Amino acid sequence: MKLATVRINGSSTAAVALPNGDYLPLEAPDLSALLRSEGWQEKAAALAAGAGTGSRVVSAADAEVLNPLPHPNKVICCGLNYSDHILEMGRELPSFPTLFAKFADTLTGPFADLEITASESVDWEAEVAVVVGSRLSRADAAEAAAGIAGYTAANDISMRDWQNRTLQWFQGKAFDSSTPLGPVLVTADELDPEAGVEVSCYLNGERMQHGNTSTLVFSAATLLSYISTFTVLRPGDIVLTGTPGGVGMGMKPPRYLSDGDVLTTEVGGIGRLENRIRATVTA
Repeated sequence: MKLATVRINGSSTAAVALPNGDYLPLEAPDLSALLRSEGWQEKAAALAAGAGTGSRVVSAADAEVLNPLPHPNKVICCGLNYSDHILEMGRELPSFPTLFAKFADTLTGPFADLEITASESVDWEAEVAVVVGSRLSRADAAEAAAGIAGYTAANDISMRDWQNRTLQWFQGKAFDSSTPLGPVLVTADELDPEAGVEVSCYLNGERMQHGNTSTLVFSAATLLSYISTFTVLRPGDIVLTGTPGGVGMGMKPPRYLSDGDVLTTEVGGIGRLENRIRATVTA
């Protein structure tokens, strides 16, 4: 099942299911709220199964697709998880996940312009994000897998000049409205990253990144299990699973985003993000 958060006719927002390409409003203002409601998956599936041409169905032309998860309690990222990206960054394969946190303020919509003015080294990192569907605390891998609501696409836009100021990555990863997310959440019963999902990133139509989630060092369930050992995860929390090789910082010479560039992120089975850079940055 595919789910999204949309603004209908320029006014109210709603969590929606997409059973036939159109949007079927659910009883929640967004997916963050939906995932915190009891029995959300069964209710959404029942509504989607009974969708017809009634008044509840909203045409795609009347819906603006938004950041699907505007109010997570936690956004946690795995910094190095594809073997090719780890090697291009000059590091050894890790024994434990390299983690850092973002704020909810960093998230933005799948087609939003990215306005960044304080960095001259703006880089791309296409990713699959796993979304938590039930409370997880000290969960084993099986419990963590059962607690996955689904998956969405993300791009962990990184300000490398800020990131490299210190040994801590946080300041280069936490710019407001810098991490596009969406366009839909695909429930875990319909998508399996361990079986292999292609992840690509394009800069002005040129493919810069291409990887497959079957090569992740740490799977989505492994990440949730590991994280839940030290902090509780709740429905609607988001974990970015890492990026494949091909980031700008790894090129010789490095290549970064400039004002007017169009960045496209594609994840198989989920869809596409398309974001234009609107910033006073220089390549």
